[in-house]
Amino acid sequence: MATYFMFGKYSGEALKGMSAERTKECTNLIKELGGKVNSIYALLGDQDLVLIVDLPGTEQAMQTSIAMSKMTGIAFATSPAIAVAKFDQMMSKV
Repeated sequence: MATYFMFGKYSGEALKGMSAERTKECTNLIKELGGKVNSIYALLGDQDLVLIVDLPGTEQAMQTSIAMSKMTGIAFATSPAIAVAKFDQMMSKV
């Protein structure tokens, strides 16, 4: 499993659909694609929310990002993430 940060930006239409039920539907979708939600945060600034998720790979990350955008109207930018300890280990070999 790999970790991904999914940054979301609400559209006007997406704001109208905000609900705990929609959040549950999104977490269920991630589970259906073989993933796990580690945490979800609402943000101030350029992005409105971030999901930190574990997914089997890039294909599932792309599927999740597109499916959630279609489901919610939220535009997602999804980025892979590596823990700093793992990153330090990788860079020690360069």
